[in-house]
Amino acid sequence: MDTADLGLPVDVPSTALFTDQYELTMLQAALKAGTAGRRSVFEVFTRRLPDGRRYGVVAGTGRVLDAVENFRFDAGVLGFLREQQIVDEETLHWLSGYRFGGDIWGYPEGEVYFPGSPLIRVEGTFAECVLLETVILSILNHDSAIAAAASRMASAAGNRPLIEMGARRTHELSAVAAARAAYIGGFTTTSDLAAGFRYGIPTVGTSAHAFTLLHDHERDAFRAQVDSLGRGTTLLVDTYDVAEAVRTAVEIAGPELGAVRIDSGDLLLVAHRVRQQLDELGAVRTRIVVTSDLDEYAIASLAAAPVDAYGVGTQLVTGSGHPTCSMVYKLVARAESTDPQAPLVPVAKRSTGGKTSIGGRKWAARRLDPDGVAEAEVIGTGPVPADLADRQLLVELVKGGEVVAREPLDAVRDRHAAARANLPLSATQLSRGEPVIPTEYVAGRSGS
Repeated sequence: MDTADLGLPVDVPSTALFTDQYELTMLQAALKAGTAGRRSVFEVFTRRLPDGRRYGVVAGTGRVLDAVENFRFDAGVLGFLREQQIVDEETLHWLSGYRFGGDIWGYPEGEVYFPGSPLIRVEGTFAECVLLETVILSILNHDSAIAAAASRMASAAGNRPLIEMGARRTHELSAVAAARAAYIGGFTTTSDLAAGFRYGIPTVGTSAHAFTLLHDHERDAFRAQVDSLGRGTTLLVDTYDVAEAVRTAVEIAGPELGAVRIDSGDLLLVAHRVRQQLDELGAVRTRIVVTSDLDEYAIASLAAAPVDAYGVGTQLVTGSGHPTCSMVYKLVARAESTDPQAPLVPVAKRSTGGKTSIGGRKWAARRLDPDGVAEAEVIGTGPVPADLADRQLLVELVKGGEVVAREPLDAVRDRHAAARANLPLSATQLSRGEPVIPTEYVAGRSGS
């Protein structure tokens, strides 16, 4: 069952107000000036990666496509805009029939990106494109930040599975998006049931300390859990004394005990002690799961520990210190008139302070070395060089207002694993550094 098409409670009926007021006031002014119908090209990119990061991860594209489809000004939304006098009646009338009818191209979800990469290219009239700025940026900035953190954590974890468990550390709807982005980045399961319901992500969970504290004795809690959930359950062993809890857990569940979870203390030391104790008790197949404010650095520090899985919450859903990607949505080309055949003219902001941009509709390709490893992100306008023609990154997502590129989340997850594997090995290092490959620009005509 494809739950993404069911219209579930984690969705909203309209995304039209997930925007900033100035999008609508710009629209009103452009309608009055007669420029709203000019063919335009907007691009999403970031001028730099978060400090010290080697690569970024594109995530949220599927949610962007949903948001574009649901960008509708229904009676309730129009009534609010009229009551608050946000825009005039002429603009309200135009909005009442709004449907995005343009084209969107972008990096496929799960792909990696670098400074200047044209992650999304939105083409249509100025009026229909400008309205999408805020909702596109809010989705991509959030989801890509989570996916990048997840990717770093997955690299640090190696082949050990990662559990996303950050729902209680963020907004309830952000938690669903975060679980989706984490899955793309390499996490294997989530504790958030809404994410499982909405996106089919495998869910896990057994008990918290409250369940142990509910009972008169820890033994009673373990017995109740095993009786209910079976011997393969995961028992939380650090409520009181860890060694005593492990002994009791194996007595009750036997060597078939699925796992024990450790949520506090010196995880490296405790994990070694617990592994030794489990082996001595005959529970050699019982796994050890560790949680407790982990990030990629803590995970890496546990590489030599006898740990079988990690559970990550706060640091994941806050982007491990970088909760946004600083992506922007800029007009890079526009027609000289409202004539559909009018040629496009490249435009760009000129300013100091690192906020300049490059005009023109862009293509992007990734150049590989003789071993098939990425060596540069090449971005340009005009014709694509022949040697890069089969390495282009942008794919068509929306054509004439119709979504043409929906795909299963597992395909996105696999794409990211492959993209990360094609980067230089230093991309997976957690030490601070510059982007792992440079961005090169090829000048040319913007095209029409």
